[in-house]
Amino acid sequence: MILNQKGKIREELLKSFGEIKNDSFHFDLIERYFRGKDNSNTFQTLSDKTCNDLDFEESFMFVDRTHSKVGQQFLYQTLRAIPNSRDNSDETLIDQFLNDPEFRISVQLKLAELKSNDAYYVSTLFQDEHKKAPKWFFITRILSVLSLASVLLIPVSQQVIFLLFGIFILNMVIHFWNKRNLYQYLESIPQLLRLVKVATELHKYDWLAAQNRELDNSLRRISSIKNRMAFFRLEAKMDNDLAALVSGILELFKILFLIEPMFLFGVLKKLDAMRQEMEDVFCFVGKIDVLLSVASLRKGVPNYCVPTISAQAKKLQGKQIYHPLLPDCVENDIDIDQKSVLLTGSNMSGKTTFIRTVGINVITGLTLNTCFASDFEMPRMRVFSAIRISDDLLNDKSYYFEEVLTIKTMLDAGKENTPNLFLLDEIFKGTNTIERISAGKAVLSSLAGGENIVLVSTHDIELADLLRDEYALFHFSENVNHKTVDFDYRIKNGKLKTRNAIRILEINDYPEQIIKEANVLSKTLDNKKQI
Repeated sequence: MILNQKGKIREELLKSFGEIKNDSFHFDLIERYFRGKDNSNTFQTLSDKTCNDLDFEESFMFVDRTHSKVGQQFLYQTLRAIPNSRDNSDETLIDQFLNDPEFRISVQLKLAELKSNDAYYVSTLFQDEHKKAPKWFFITRILSVLSLASVLLIPVSQQVIFLLFGIFILNMVIHFWNKRNLYQYLESIPQLLRLVKVATELHKYDWLAAQNRELDNSLRRISSIKNRMAFFRLEAKMDNDLAALVSGILELFKILFLIEPMFLFGVLKKLDAMRQEMEDVFCFVGKIDVLLSVASLRKGVPNYCVPTISAQAKKLQGKQIYHPLLPDCVENDIDIDQKSVLLTGSNMSGKTTFIRTVGINVITGLTLNTCFASDFEMPRMRVFSAIRISDDLLNDKSYYFEEVLTIKTMLDAGKENTPNLFLLDEIFKGTNTIERISAGKAVLSSLAGGENIVLVSTHDIELADLLRDEYALFHFSENVNHKTVDFDYRIKNGKLKTRNAIRILEINDYPEQIIKEANVLSKTLDNKKQI
């Protein structure tokens, strides 16, 4: 029976490798480690604004093939914090996972021991402040000793029972006061024990031990209080009817000698001195799971490449790039060399999707060493965006003002001596045409300076004429037939030379009078521009 079960699990792991996870995603828990970590030393921490613009959570759910909650949190941190350099040794382990199914399955089985949602709370043990014992806590030791002495003296004098009863009542008050503190750690501390167990087993593999040769020191320190922490695991398991009797007896024993508060604050004091060791173990297991996830991702996508990180600024080249979230996505090429890119085209033609495609490929390339393309070359650069802008009614900020603040952040970043990728969709569309074009040209010229690359879309053909010396011009177009509009989603050289907005109104059965008036006004406005 056991052998059959193990065989089924192995078959399932083999079958599911490369597939998208069928799981629920609790981002408030997944992002806990990232939110609590100091990322000031990374190359860039992606802002919430950029993540929202690039549909980060949806992309994360596609990329995530981890087997543990620790690995899932570490993957989120990895994607949000662009590193200063690339660790080429990671590719060796990724290849090992891809080419050695038995090794991969053995690692997957161990990582799966941390799949409980409780494992999300392990990081709080080395990131959050621990509960401190109150100043009067020394009384608990006195009461515990008095309880023990009273029990021992009962055979000598029956009067001691009255003293013991009084001590028990006082101990009960302290015991249940402490319950609130204890419950905060019933999820994290038992999972820390499990994390140490998993890390110890994984570290026995030479392929994995290479990730951190000094991990044994951290494991030893934490394991030195393993027996004390085991108390929390026992407490966490006392949650069913069968254990009720044992639990009740044990509870009386714990009250009598105040075991819980003394164990809790004793363990927390020890753990407070082991924060770095706990994070070392967390990162070791998390990174292994992330590299295994990358191997599964590469197995599951139709096309990928390891990007070339070039020292040459203002050069970005991609061949057959596609957006991983779009089934049967049309692949496109892009070659940016010492210029930025201005895209023109009608709505739904693919401009914004293409901008997001480049953005997500840059992020996964710099963080997971994986791009959704046949070839991708770029410098190490920060990513900023102004794509999904909306009114902030709570703070009384209009659409235009929100966009102004977002682009001001880009202008400030552009002054720093660091390559940047700026992604913008329909710049300043919240204001009038003349000022939109005037301000847009000035801002886009400024953003394109230095070592920065800008990808921007616009409906304003005038911007293409004003920026042709600083920007390479590309466009997306569609074919309007008698009753349909067909998009090919192919990027093409040059600016858009056709307009189909009024024609699309016509094929959607707008009143004939509206169509006639719109066409007349369009020709009149075109003639005025030519004067």
